Amino acid sequence: MFLIFIGIAVIIIGFVIANNESPAKSYSGMIRIVGFLIVIAGAGLASVKQIEPGYVGVQKLFGKVNNNVLESGLNVINPLVEVVMFDVRTQNYTMSGVQDEGNQSGDDAIRVLSADGLEVIIDLTVLYKVVPIEAPRILKEIGTDYRNTIVRPICRTKIRDNAVYYDAVALYSTKRDEFQSRIFKTIESDFLSRGLTLEQLLVRNITLPESVKTAIESKINAEQEAQKMTFVLQKETQEAERKRVEAQGIADYQKILNTGLSDKLLQYEMIKAIATSPNAKLIIMDSKKGGSIIVDGK
Repeated sequence: MFLIFIGIAVIIIGFVIANNESPAKSYSGMIRIVGFLIVIAGAGLASVKQIEPGYVGVQKLFGKVNNNVLESGLNVINPLVEVVMFDVRTQNYTMSGVQDEGNQSGDDAIRVLSADGLEVIIDLTVLYKVVPIEAPRILKEIGTDYRNTIVRPICRTKIRDNAVYYDAVALYSTKRDEFQSRIFKTIESDFLSRGLTLEQLLVRNITLPESVKTAIESKINAEQEAQKMTFVLQKETQEAERKRVEAQGIADYQKILNTGLSDKLLQYEMIKAIATSPNAKLIIMDSKKGGSIIVDGK
């Protein structure tokens, strides 16, 4: 386009020189020819537009948007058309409370009120992309800054609207996946109506108030202590049962000895004990009296 304007300027200069009495008047024809050649070259170059991979082009002429999208590669267009590029690859938008981690400088985390009236801080990353055939409509209705016009406000609003259905502790623990799925569905429908596709929604971090965090930690410690005490009680119960069984066995053994022990058994056990002794002994048994005399033979 720049060469076309230069060529037109050269042609005008040629006509001006031709209408004035000047030494260069004889070259006016040549100047006009050069001007026409520059215009033709500029028009030829402006008629070919290269679209990079991952982008589409939207044609705009005098404020009017053409609905035909230019795909990646070389495209022949009207040299007067302005081509607006749209990135159709996956893009991300992060809202975080960590300094310089999100797309906005400073603390950009989302602060919401839960069902129990507590303030919860949420860090979020949105993965989305532009629907290629919807690029002309986006240019007409939204413009090129759709990230700040659509992505950011819709995500922040929908998260606040849905967080009020959950308690703070539930958002942090048991209901986190349900909450993420719920806001995904609501944001997805809004994005589609505006020419964007929501690919993934990542709730990266949920921060509870300090008072709630302290209460949760106290509860966890109490539960751990209770579990420890339960284990100790179970162990003591098992030990008491073991001792009871052991005492019952001893009592049964003594009962058997008291009821089943005879003189002959005692004599047998005594002889067996002496016989296994390494010392030589002489045993004299008195069968009439039922006793015995032991004489050491050493």
